[in-house]
Amino acid sequence: MALIIPPQVARQFAAMPSADAKRLRERLERIARNPLAPQIGVKPLVGRGGVFRVRQGDWRAVYSIEDGDVIVERIGNRKMVYR
Repeated sequence: MALIIPPQVARQFAAMPSADAKRLRERLERIARNPLAPQIGVKPLVGRGGVFRVRQGDWRAVYSIEDGDVIVERIGNRKMVYR
């Protein structure tokens, strides 16, 4: 199981406050170790099969699971990430 962070998402990480980015990255790494296990703060997105969101403070990460790998699609503030 791997955590895949595309370059555009890595730029979103860089724009975040460093403490929040560290906590969110740790959270995503924990999910990647066992992506199908129930996790606190993780919910599937309605209308988008196989796509989930994880909450960490005011930040959200939207990701999908493909072949056991967690692929991060987007990261952003809770007000802006779903737009």
